[in-house]
Amino acid sequence: MLVAFSISPSTSDDTGGVSEAVAAAVRIVRESGLPNETNAMFTNIEGEWDEVMAVVKRAVDAVAAVSPRVGLVLKADIRPGFTGELTAKVERVERALEQ
Repeated sequence: MLVAFSISPSTSDDTGGVSEAVAAAVRIVRESGLPNETNAMFTNIEGEWDEVMAVVKRAVDAVAAVSPRVGLVLKADIRPGFTGELTAKVERVERALEQ
């Protein structure tokens, strides 16, 4: 399964930024060993249902440690039997654009 998620703390630093709290969440994802990538809006992670959701929960818990309220946006692509889709989906679109 592929999951794209974004975690937002309800509190920010004195500039309105949330990068420190978000970095704590991304660190957990990267240390999980699961295929992942982070962009300006979401972190994408790939793996089996239970392992992916466990990582998302740990990431939410890390943000909750510094914020009394946490927002989570999550989108999942559940396609049994497929792996490597974190990059394969993008590669298929790129090939289509070359035609």
